[in-house]
Order: sequence, then structure tokens, then C-alpha cells
Amino acid sequence: MGEHGEIKIKSLQKALEVLNCFAAKSSLGVTEISERLGLYKSNVHNILTTLQAMDYVEKDEGSDKYKLGMGIFALSRALGDTFSITKIASPYMQELANITDERVYLAIPHQHEVVYLEAMYPAESTHLMRSLLGERAQMHCTGLGKAMLANMPQEIVETYLQRELKAFTDQSITDKEALRQELQLTKQRGYAIDNMEHEFGVKCVALPIFDKSRNLYAAMSISGSSLRFTEEQIRDWAILMKKYIDKIEQRL
Repeated sequence: MGEHGEIKIKSLQKALEVLNCFAAKSSLGVTEISERLGLYKSNVHNILTTLQAMDYVEKDEGSDKYKLGMGIFALSRALGDTFSITKIASPYMQELANITDERVYLAIPHQHEVVYLEAMYPAESTHLMRSLLGERAQMHCTGLGKAMLANMPQEIVETYLQRELKAFTDQSITDKEALRQELQLTKQRGYAIDNMEHEFGVKCVALPIFDKSRNLYAAMSISGSSLRFTEEQIRDWAILMKKYIDKIEQRL
């Protein structure tokens, strides 16, 4: 049994496992994939040749290594388009980034993780922008994750608390009771704070986004250097972000 149900087509499973290898490393050769997955080289070569014909991977003739192709890019764009919130939120996110001069992120919850949909940078820093679509992070150590987790049904929170709470920095919350209290505080004040819990020197403030039925849908955060994120600044940005989230929620 797979995580989402029964695997019925083993050959398809192998092909997708080969494709998944590129999530960890952008350029791979047949031998490396073969060793990583425990598959015969001939099997890996046939899978890659088929994926290449479908434009899902490209081969660098100089190095004999493969990388993801434009077919994957087209799929990722289509995935992004299925989340109407991305189109709705993007202009508001850019405005927030310009006003605060900080990065603004949008994410949704998926299988106890934060999945990033969009990132916006201040106008003068757009050259630093990169697509975050599909990138993941843990909930307990990110502002986005805590903003979402604090507003989920209690049974989901309790299930999450059964997981190992991995430390990413010295500030990461790894004690289950401490996280439970943090989530209660987050819900009471209406926003979450990442106090250098995922990356040293980086703080963020995040708020939940709800759908028309007031169910948790996503979260948005403002993120930047910890030196600029004083308690007063965090409160001010939380108030500002709430105004924009209200506009987004009206259009969902």
C-alpha cells in the first residue's frame, strides 16, 4: 500500500520514483538514479528515454545527465492555476511587499506540511524572485505553519503533535506541550510568529486565510531580517496584513 492508496501499476510507480529523484538534485545520470533506487541501469535508461520523449526530462549530451524538462514546468503552472487564491492574492502580496520592503509568502496546508504557492519581493528586489511553487516546510517551525495549525480542528493538531518535532535552529519548538501553548497563543492574538525557528536571523509574522465557510484555506506571511522584526513592528504588520487578507477572503 502506498501513502494514498494501493499501487496498481508498478512500472508507473518506478517511472514516477525516477522523476521524484530530481526533486532532491537537479541534474542526474543513469548510474546515480540506478544506485539511489536499486533499479537496473537498463530499466532507468528506458524510463528516462520515455520521459524525454514526453518532454518531462531533457538530456545534456555533453555530460550524459538528465534534468527536468518543460513538460514538468507546464504541469506546475497548471497546478498553480488550480489554486485561484494565487491569482487573487498576488497583487495584494506585491503591494504588501512594496509597503513593508520585505518578502511576502502564500502557502496552503497539505499532509501536515506547509506547501508554498507564491512569493513576492519588494519592487526593487524583484531580480531576487524565484518560484516557490510546491516547496514544502514543517508546520511547527514556520509562521505560516503555526498560523494554519492554530486554526485547524483539534484532532488534526493532536495528530500533528504525535510527530517528531524536528529542530532546525536553537529556537525551534520541539516540546509538544510548548507547541500546544504556542498554538493557543497564536489563535488568541490572531497571528503567528516565526522567531528564527526555521532559519537563524529570519523572523516572520503570519496570518490565516479562511474560505467563505470560515474553514482554514491558506496563510500569508511577511518575512525578513530578525533585526527589523521588533515586537511593535510585528504587531503593525499583522494589522496591515489583516486588511489585505480581508480583501482576499471576500474574493474567495
